[in-house]
Amino acid sequence: MKYNDLEVVKNARPSRKGRGISAGQGKTAGRGTKGQKARTGHRKMPTGFMGGQRAIMQAVPKLKGFKSFHPKAEIVYTDRLNELSGKVDNFVMAEAALISSPFVKVKVITRGELKAKIELETQFASKSAIEAIKKAGGLFKQVAILKKPEKKAE
Repeated sequence: MKYNDLEVVKNARPSRKGRGISAGQGKTAGRGTKGQKARTGHRKMPTGFMGGQRAIMQAVPKLKGFKSFHPKAEIVYTDRLNELSGKVDNFVMAEAALISSPFVKVKVITRGELKAKIELETQFASKSAIEAIKKAGGLFKQVAILKKPEKKAE
């Protein structure tokens, strides 16, 4: 007989808990002794219920210092792009000190007038900013967020 030839038959009858001490799961039926969870219907309590005390998921976000770890896009205004020309991407904007690093999300928003003809490659741009770029004779191309190069172990 081989392992794959075995026929597994499921037990027809589930074990009957709480039917006497000698039944294996008798007396307390594996629920411990007394308390809210030992009673019938205790599964109807909501997830995270802590006996009337404020649940931890309600308390934690309200604690002082809670912050979102979602990185926000850095904003660049169209009038600041007049200083640049040609192909403008995250690296060019970082060199011009318009953004903190070339590896951050960038959103271009309209403010003032754009006169320079640029080929903009960023992650986001408002509709009015795209129109301003096209009006000045430029192009907008949406690109993915650049990943930082990993340092090689020596």
